[in-house]
Amino acid sequence: MQRRILRILVGLTVTFILLAPAGFAQAPSMSRPLPAAGATASQDIQSRISALEQQAADARTAGDNAWMLVCAALVLMMTGLGLALFYGGLVRKKNVLATMMQSFIMMGVVTVLWAFFGYSLVFHAGSRFIGNLDYLFLRGVGAAPDPDYAATIPQQTFMVYQLMFAIITPALITGAFAERMKFKAMLLFMVLWTIIVYDPMAHMVWGKDGLLNATVGAIPTLDFAGGTVVHVTSGISALVCALYLGKRVGFPKEAMPPHSVVLSLIGACLLWVGWFGFNAGSALAAGSLATSAFVATHFAAAAAALGWAAAEWIRTGKASVLGAISGAVAGLVAITPAAGFVGPMSALAIGVIAGVACYQMVTRVKSKFGYDDSLDVFGVHGAGGTLGALLTGVFAAKAINPVFKNAQGVATAVGLIDGHAGQILNQLFGVAIAWGLGIVGTLVILKVVDSLVGLRVTEEQEIQGLDLSQHGEEGYNFEA
Repeated sequence: MQRRILRILVGLTVTFILLAPAGFAQAPSMSRPLPAAGATASQDIQSRISALEQQAADARTAGDNAWMLVCAALVLMMTGLGLALFYGGLVRKKNVLATMMQSFIMMGVVTVLWAFFGYSLVFHAGSRFIGNLDYLFLRGVGAAPDPDYAATIPQQTFMVYQLMFAIITPALITGAFAERMKFKAMLLFMVLWTIIVYDPMAHMVWGKDGLLNATVGAIPTLDFAGGTVVHVTSGISALVCALYLGKRVGFPKEAMPPHSVVLSLIGACLLWVGWFGFNAGSALAAGSLATSAFVATHFAAAAAALGWAAAEWIRTGKASVLGAISGAVAGLVAITPAAGFVGPMSALAIGVIAGVACYQMVTRVKSKFGYDDSLDVFGVHGAGGTLGALLTGVFAAKAINPVFKNAQGVATAVGLIDGHAGQILNQLFGVAIAWGLGIVGTLVILKVVDSLVGLRVTEEQEIQGLDLSQHGEEGYNFEA
């Protein structure tokens, strides 16, 4: 009996299992809720994924934006503190305020030019040589990113970061004509130079349709943070200014030592720190490329300081403080175009080469030709920037930054050590264009300014000092 009951129960269970799917399929009231519940769950999961993706994107934007704003402040510090103190300490005390003022005033002058039309000329699409005026008065430059340049930060952040480069570049030139140019002439010269030389060069290298743009240009030139744009143009323009204005009264017979190497040392250290914003910030994001550029910048500066000091020690028997800090700046200049393309060991090589080479430029070469580049702008920035741009073509590696890709999207060789020897020729073309634009543009501007307001102060004013003759003030008043 019990076995019969058990067989009946088993049979009913099997029958229920076999018939249940058909029964459920035929029951409209039971068939609708299950897919609906599944669809709701799927939609809920998808919405949560979308929300998480948006939060991750927002977090990345916030992080990148914060990093870029800090970098912009660091680059501004390079001009207002670093360069002003570095240059200010190198001149005689009767010219310290005038020299520092030349750096400081660029923060105001170039900012206004940039807001009116400079940013548009550099970063809006136009021709291979200059942008158009669609961003005139910063129209349309707001919170939305420009993916052609930096997809994770507001375009306004990108704009203000690039402004800091435009500020420091003409300020670098002032070291060449320190202690002898009229203040009003300097202002007019810098306004014209920024428009005629800096804006076209920056567009050619960094503009989305520029002639020298590394990814879309007809001559792909590697310039991560401004080797050609900033240092070559300012350095060669500085040499033209020094030659055109002539020597300072008493040069070279009269000794003209720096009045305060202490100020220059502080300025050089501030430049070193600020340069991390200059180079690492040019990654335009707080990622691994920024780290690589940061490391390369520091290593090159250290190696160059040692290289210059060693060369000077061998030649004179002493390693001067002025030499060491000049070497550090030379290394920072040389690594600027290469910072985002080379590894630490290549950065050390670039640094030591730049330190020794720039030392030779400001001692032997300058002495041989006898020009009065007051603060050695050409010897450090012109020579160092040119050398760094060419060495970028040697040491750039796809393992650091796969900037070049074939039609299939596969990374290809970047520099000579990667197997792309032709990049050195591209770099040479970029440097040649920067030299040509700097020489011709600067010479034309100097002639125009000279005819309008005159360039040099009088001999009496120069002997008195530019602090009093141009600004009516003295840098030091020990009787007050």
